[in-house]
Order: sequence, then C-alpha cells, then structure tokens
Amino acid sequence: EVLVPLLNGAAIAMAPREAVLNPNLLSDFLRRERVTSIQLPPAVLAAVSEQCLPDVETVLVGGEVYPDDLVERWRTGRRVLNFYGPTEATVSATCHERRDGDGARIIGRPLTNVCVYILDPDGKPASDGESGEIYIGGAGVALGYLNRDELTAERFLSDPFAGSPGARMYRTGDRGRFRSDGTLEFLGRVDTQVKIRGFRIELEEVEALLKKCRGVIDAVAAVRSSGHGYDDLVGFIV
Repeated sequence: EVLVPLLNGAAIAMAPREAVLNPNLLSDFLRRERVTSIQLPPAVLAAVSEQCLPDVETVLVGGEVYPDDLVERWRTGRRVLNFYGPTEATVSATCHERRDGDGARIIGRPLTNVCVYILDPDGKPASDGESGEIYIGGAGVALGYLNRDELTAERFLSDPFAGSPGARMYRTGDRGRFRSDGTLEFLGRVDTQVKIRGFRIELEEVEALLKKCRGVIDAVAAVRSSGHGYDDLVGFIV
C-alpha cells in the first residue's frame, strides 16, 4: 500500500488516527488532501459519503465481502477494484475491477508473482467450475506463525505445483472456484471463521468465552447484517 504509489510517482496522504475512527473527519481529510485513490474496508467505505469526494478516481476495497449496493454507490465516475488475500500471503493475492453485472464474490485473478490453486480434499486440482479450498503460493507467502510450529505445519505446505524446490503454499480455509472466464469466485469458508470489519473471528472461540460467564448454560455466536452496509457479531445465551 505504501510502495505502489511511491513507485508510480504519487504522494501518500497519511490519515491521523482520529480521522480513521470518525467518518466525518475522514471525509474532511480526504477532501482537504484532494486524495485521488483510497483503499478502505467495506465497513469504513459505507460510512463515508461518495458525493463529497469529487477528487477520488479509484477505490480499492477488500478485507471482507461487501454489499453490492455499496460498490454501485462508488462506481459512478470511478474505478472500483476488489482485492482478496489473507495476511499470510502478504495480504493481497488477487484483484478484480468491478464491472456491470459482477457480484461482490468475484475476486479476480492472481497478482504478479502469486499463484492460486483450487484443491479438493485430497489436495488435487479441482476441475474448472468446481469448488474447492483456495491455496495461495508465490513470492508473498509468509514464513509461518511466530512460535506456533504446529499451526505453521498445518497451514503452510509444500507447493507441488510450483516446479521449484522449497516452494510453499498457504492453505486459506476459504472456498472458491474458477469461473469459465478464468476469474476466481469466493464461496465462503470451510470452517466457522467469519470476517467482520476486516477482522478474522472464530465463532467457536467467542462461544467458548460466553459459556464461561456465570449463569450461562449454553451459547451461540453468529453474524447478523445491520442493514447499513456492515455486519454485527451477536451472541445468544441460555
């Protein structure tokens, strides 16, 4: 996010923390600095008014699935790019420019130096159009989790498709499929992990903590749409 503008002759406007946490202050900052390209998670983008930012030409969005109407709001006179990728692949792995008729779950094609595989439960490539788990290989794959060797061994695997010794790939836990046009479609998770405002949340961990509260017999955690362009994490207890 820092190197891309600098390597292309652009300036970076660093928003102060109070502006990031306040949509009105953020809008004022973007307008004052005449920012032309912004990269925001859907929850923040939904809280900012597109009508008061005439200088913005390109919108980069990622971190979680976004509502279709949110993108349509920002597409008028602008380019909207959807980025997908986990932190373990140095965040962005694929990119897609939103077009008419596209859904929010189309996450595009791999970036340069990135490989994306759709594998079945046996680790074999799924046929075109068939769903499977998304694995990411290439230059951006991290070394592993600090002081968590067991989890590293579970998620960072040898890449048998790279053709180079020592190559590794990351098992994302996301489901997807390649469409007939070669673009990747996100289909959800293979487990109970969810993303809210760009943060990964394990529902089972939340439930376990709720069950430790005095007087709680049982608990369930879930995601509920707020109706305002973002989701809420809710807990139900007995």
